[in-house]
Amino acid sequence: MAEGIERVKCLIIGSGPAGYTAAVYAARANLKPVLYTGQEPGGQLMITTDVENYPGYPDGIMGPQMMEDFRKQAERFGTDVRYELIAKVDFSGPVHKAWSETGHEIHADSVIISTGASAKWLGLESEKKLTNKGVSACAVCDGFFFRGQEVAVVGGGDTAAEESLYLSKLCPKVHMLVRRDELRASKIMQERVFKTENIEVHWNTEALEILGETEVEGVKIVNNQSQKESVIPVKGFFVAIGHKPNTDIFKGWIDMDNTGYIQTNGKSTRTNVTGVFASGDAQDNIYRQAVTAAGTGCMAALDAERYLTEMGVI
Repeated sequence: MAEGIERVKCLIIGSGPAGYTAAVYAARANLKPVLYTGQEPGGQLMITTDVENYPGYPDGIMGPQMMEDFRKQAERFGTDVRYELIAKVDFSGPVHKAWSETGHEIHADSVIISTGASAKWLGLESEKKLTNKGVSACAVCDGFFFRGQEVAVVGGGDTAAEESLYLSKLCPKVHMLVRRDELRASKIMQERVFKTENIEVHWNTEALEILGETEVEGVKIVNNQSQKESVIPVKGFFVAIGHKPNTDIFKGWIDMDNTGYIQTNGKSTRTNVTGVFASGDAQDNIYRQAVTAAGTGCMAALDAERYLTEMGVI
């Protein structure tokens, strides 16, 4: 092997609940995992405040603290955590090659992808300022905090419809802001939205600004046909225009769906490339929860261990 090339049994690309859980299991199986955290160590939970739906934290926990706990547990068993990005991969041979952003070359017998997905945002300054202060990209995660209060949901696809329907069970009024004169959601989801009395759909409507200094107090909207502006008083503002999986560096190597989510084999975490496994939100466009991501991280480590055993590496 060329000088300067590092050989590892298990390379984990990405952190967050999936990556760190995979690291805990892989380390305890003596796979000596090396984990590259990526640009956002800890993933989406690093921009989440109160996490109240993860088992084992009866009083809730702050997202960053939770990821710190996960990291410490992974390191306790010997995971080599590196705060760097994997910039390029080559999965053409039996040994999988990866290069860090500083050019360090790694040859791995197995790879676990846990690069996650990032929520798409509108790009408003007020949206950034009030994130976790009433602005959210996950109704299942944060809807509980807005029980009994009016909220707004931006989007017209299945995600927006699902978020609106979920919130309609908790909130007296859900304002659905749709920039076109129709929904892109599937017919069955559209029917459910239209049948739900406390969901009001605002057609041809875009959000101009989220109002409030320390918490959301309302949203200024514009009708993009009449150009008429108005304000809706809401306490919660949910952006539901989709997520983008962080999988670009694997294109051309790993099978994905048309939006970039990695496709895995049956109920396993196996990908189309032997010895490469995918976990967390990089391969899950349905549940997208910390607990499900952690579960698939466990699965990926177990799948990698079995693979390495079959290959005689361990």
